[in-house]
Amino acid sequence: MKHEIDLKNTTLRTDIIVDTIDTSKENKGIKSITRKEEDITVEEVIIDQEGEKLYGKKSGIYKTISFKDITDKTNHKKVENVLIQELKQLLRKVGIDKKSTCLIIGLGNHKSTPDSLGPKVLDHILVTRYLFDLGEVEEGYRNTSSFKPGVTGVTGIETKKLIEGVVNVSKPDFLILIDALASSSIDRVNKTIQITDAGIMPGSGVGNDREEISSDTFGIPVIVLGVPTIVDAVTIVSDTFKYMMRQFSYKLENLDNKKLKFVDNLHQNYLENNKELSKENKEKVLGMVGSLEEEDLKKLIFEVLSPIDYNLMVTPKEVDFIMDKMSLLIGTAINKVLHDSYNPTN
Repeated sequence: MKHEIDLKNTTLRTDIIVDTIDTSKENKGIKSITRKEEDITVEEVIIDQEGEKLYGKKSGIYKTISFKDITDKTNHKKVENVLIQELKQLLRKVGIDKKSTCLIIGLGNHKSTPDSLGPKVLDHILVTRYLFDLGEVEEGYRNTSSFKPGVTGVTGIETKKLIEGVVNVSKPDFLILIDALASSSIDRVNKTIQITDAGIMPGSGVGNDREEISSDTFGIPVIVLGVPTIVDAVTIVSDTFKYMMRQFSYKLENLDNKKLKFVDNLHQNYLENNKELSKENKEKVLGMVGSLEEEDLKKLIFEVLSPIDYNLMVTPKEVDFIMDKMSLLIGTAINKVLHDSYNPTN
């Protein structure tokens, strides 16, 4: 008797565009470009109106910057420079000039470390609006202000409504929003920055959608910077299966490699092996589960964990340290993009 798995009505938690669209293939309504900056990868995806209907992702420009590390000074600076370059390009594309005023908004909950990126970034932002009101600003600085709206669960007020109130008073020419995101890939957690002009629905990555904040709803350009800080249990389990297959393939490929006999299992870098196991070998190892495609495997695990509330949201143990580093990087990059005369030592 053939066993059929119902994979309908399952949703995978991710805010990252390249998690849901395979940029290595040609897709209707989508243009994509991938390039390397040393060991940093930049993937730009442009979704038009046709692509929005086909994939359910809002039309706009999405830039995904992927890196290995920002915890040391050298890598931190390299990622910062790439972020500055990509953010400047995006601002030019949406028509922002040097005189355009900006409101920078830090979305999230400062009491929850994985969700504290937005508020933490604002601690590093140079605000100048009050100086412009006094008429005491030299050349090379832009009129900027910032706002931490908190989260609806704490304030009791819809985030969009709070932002609307501040926008109506300050009347900025454009918005920059910073938020913590979710990803459906372990590889991306704290190692990806996504920039887009398509706006955001706060909380969407954890299934807690709030009202949309975008150029469509506010009538001015809205730029969103986000970093995936969490993954769900579905992602962790399915990625473990994927890495297990890579390791088995590595072992088979190196059965006769005598050098590996002197390298213990904990120090064998099986990720260097790109050869996949055959379908037959996958089924030998994992039976019916081994025959599933990656997306179907994720949906199956979702179907197993969700009814019993075990699809937990997980973040790395060093998230406090990473949030401090990431917020400094993003805050400094935004300051350098918005203010030509900005100097961190001043």
